[in-house]
Amino acid sequence: MNGKIDVPPQNLVSVCVPLGGYLKSTKLLPGMPVKKGEVIALIEDQEYVQIQEEFLLTKSKLYFAEKEFNRQKELNQSQASSDKITQQAESEYKNYRIKLSALKEKLKLINIDADKLSENTLSKTIPLYSPINGFVSKINVNIGKYINSTDIIFDLVNPSDIHLNLKIYEKDIDKISIGNKVYAYSNTNPTKRYKCEIILISKDVNTDGTTEVHCHFDQYDHSLIPGMYMNGELQIQSASVNALPEESIVNFEGGSYVFVQKSKNLFEMREVKIGNRENGFIEIMDAAGMNNPNIATKGAYSLLMKLKNKED
Repeated sequence: MNGKIDVPPQNLVSVCVPLGGYLKSTKLLPGMPVKKGEVIALIEDQEYVQIQEEFLLTKSKLYFAEKEFNRQKELNQSQASSDKITQQAESEYKNYRIKLSALKEKLKLINIDADKLSENTLSKTIPLYSPINGFVSKINVNIGKYINSTDIIFDLVNPSDIHLNLKIYEKDIDKISIGNKVYAYSNTNPTKRYKCEIILISKDVNTDGTTEVHCHFDQYDHSLIPGMYMNGELQIQSASVNALPEESIVNFEGGSYVFVQKSKNLFEMREVKIGNRENGFIEIMDAAGMNNPNIATKGAYSLLMKLKNKED
């Protein structure tokens, strides 16, 4: 089996700037760890100042609109003010309340605390916080570039649920089940094995005749990153079988053969039935093929070549 390291959608986060702006600074690099709530970038734009200004002005107008509304209510009770004027004052007061609430939500989008905002804290720069604990997968912008609200700045990955997505052929699906152990390894380091467990078997068959098998790592290694190509060996069951090293068996004219030593320089070619291959060994299905202790355990191909040359 083979496949790639994958991350479920809920553990892959794309970071954007809701209102756009210029990337002023960031210290992030691909692979760098991040903690939830830490500042990962600073974004700059004049629009941020305008929103803050509008919020403070609306807040001030709301204060006076509320005062005027309360004054008109008192006058109306004593018939010193008409109902129409009182209703107009109430409408203006409510309009400012709605506008202030909307501006407060805008400030939340750009990570500005409206309750702490004053004329002395206006800023054209806003912080961008990491929404998760994890590491940086991709950086899609550079410092000084303008970022639209739809642009993805960073891709962050939470490795707590990283898994291995392998493909298995349809004919082998009935041989596996949830809970089976899988040993995964990369092409660059095939000797290092990662123990996994099958947690999900897809019910769909792809056009190439394969089905996806999802596995969890028993212990996550930070050197494993999403998209990395991996091979997998499935442990279906443990059993003791007769086996020989691969180099002791040759294929000749459609059959599998071993060489049995009859004397010092005399070997006899004997056909055997073979089964599964694993870790450099081949299963011998017929027990009779293993009865002779003088089977050559290596160099079978060289013996075959010498035999053919002798016949020629």
